[in-house]
Amino acid sequence: MTTSLYDLSVPTFLQTTRALRNVLARAAKHCAEAGGDPDDFVAARLIEDMAPFHFQIEALRHHAVWGLEAARTGVFAPPPLIGPMPFADLRATVETAIRELEALDPAEVNGWAGRQFDIEIYRPTDPDNAHRSAWGPQTLPLTPETYLLTYALPNFYFHVVTAYAILRTRGVPIGKGDYEGDLRVRPA
Repeated sequence: MTTSLYDLSVPTFLQTTRALRNVLARAAKHCAEAGGDPDDFVAARLIEDMAPFHFQIEALRHHAVWGLEAARTGVFAPPPLIGPMPFADLRATVETAIRELEALDPAEVNGWAGRQFDIEIYRPTDPDNAHRSAWGPQTLPLTPETYLLTYALPNFYFHVVTAYAILRTRGVPIGKGDYEGDLRVRPA
């Protein structure tokens, strides 16, 4: 079976981003029913030294949309982070990411396959100390395929699952099926 660069990336990002859109809708509904304020999620964290919820939402867009832009250009250069914003704006960020991913043309994305490029990313410089303070720039020789599989997708999933976990720990009634979203099945 041959899998194209487009099939590897865009539908994969869309499945999970759409699932997160639904999770955010459930969080808003939960707040409305329980008398809570969804803006209380914005600065929520799993643990003190982890980035807050709003960062997780921005990062998922960066690794999906700007990750694909890096596959196209060989440069990972997402826009600066906006920072804390109302929950409604975070939902809009997810909607924007979906529109941007849906706008990608399969033939164009597949045309990026196999190119070679070097990309600078921040990684742990000390294998025995993976804490952020021990990180530094590293230049990695990649292709769009290896970039997406080894950097963009793992980071994307990390931030999505962290956002999911933050909401779950705050009492939003979501489960594994909400995280998975609509599975892509073969045509009948």
